[in-house]
Amino acid sequence: MATEIGLTKQQIIENVSGYRQRVEAGARTDALEKMFERDKDELRSLGVPIETIGDPADPHDLREARYRIPQAEYDLPTDIEFTPAELAVLRLAGSVWSTESVSMDARSGVRKIRALGIDGDEPIIGFAPRIAARDAAFPALQEGIERSRVVVFEYLKPGEKSPTRRRVRPLAQVEYEARWHLFGIDVDADAERTFLLSRIVSDVKVTAQTFDVALREGAAARALAGLEDVAAAQRALLEVTPGTEAALRLGRRATPRAQGIAVGYVDRDIFADELASYGPEVRVVDPEDLRGAVIQRLRAIAERHAAALDGADREES
Repeated sequence: MATEIGLTKQQIIENVSGYRQRVEAGARTDALEKMFERDKDELRSLGVPIETIGDPADPHDLREARYRIPQAEYDLPTDIEFTPAELAVLRLAGSVWSTESVSMDARSGVRKIRALGIDGDEPIIGFAPRIAARDAAFPALQEGIERSRVVVFEYLKPGEKSPTRRRVRPLAQVEYEARWHLFGIDVDADAERTFLLSRIVSDVKVTAQTFDVALREGAAARALAGLEDVAAAQRALLEVTPGTEAALRLGRRATPRAQGIAVGYVDRDIFADELASYGPEVRVVDPEDLRGAVIQRLRAIAERHAAALDGADREES
C-alpha cells in the first residue's frame, strides 16, 4: 500500500516481515513460493484487493510482475461520510452474517468500515441477530453470483426419483419461508427458474463461463415476487393447538380462518416435513395431497420407533 508502482515477489520476500525471517532461516524457494500464493489467496478471501501488474509488452509474463493494493479500492472514498447512527447500522449489518456465508461484497464493506477504526464484529446491542446459511451449496452459488459465472449442480425435483444436471446463470439468492432459494436462468431451458437449495444434491461447480452482470439487476425482487405468487396459489387450511411452537411459527405467515388458519407454501414435500415435525400440534384439513404427505411421514416415524423398541426388547430378553 506504500508504493504506487507495486513490489515484485522477490522484493516482498526479501523485505516483508515474516518472509524475511524465513529467508534468514534458510527456507527453500519453493516453500516461500507456496507461502506467497497462500497469502495472496488469504488476503483476497478477506476482501483485500491485490493488483498484479505484468510486463506491458507481454502481460502474461509474470516473472517480473509487481503486486500492489490499490489505495482507492482499499479505503472508503474521501467524499463519503457517515453519521454516528449510520455507522451503528453498518456495524450491526457487518455482525449479522455468519462467517461461512458472508459475501465478498459484505466482507469488503466490513473491511472498509474497520479502516475507519470501527470494529465491524462488535455488537451494538445485547443480542445481535445472526444469519446463517446451513445449505452447503450457498457459498459456491454466492461466488457464482458475484463473479457472474455459470454454475452446474445436480437438482432433485419434487416427485422425481433421480436428480438432473442443471446449468444455471445464478442471479440472486433469497430467503423465503426460512429457506434459501436460488434464482437464475436455466441455460438449457433459456428461462428463469427458482431452485430450493435443500434440493441441490451435489457439490456446486463454478465454471469459467461468464454472463452479463446486468442480468442480476432486480433479480432478488423478481425471485421473491415469484415465490409469493406460488405461495398465494397454494394455501393449506390447518388446525393448530394454541400456545404451541406450531402456533408460533406458522402464525407468523398465516391468515385466520373460521376453521383454523390458512398458510401458503411453495414446496409441498418440504412443507409436509415441517408440519410433521410439529406432531400432534397441527392437523391438515386441506388440501388432501398435503394431508396425505404429512400422514405418510408420521406413520414412517411411528414405524421406525416401533422397530427400535422391538429391537430393544429382544436385546433385553
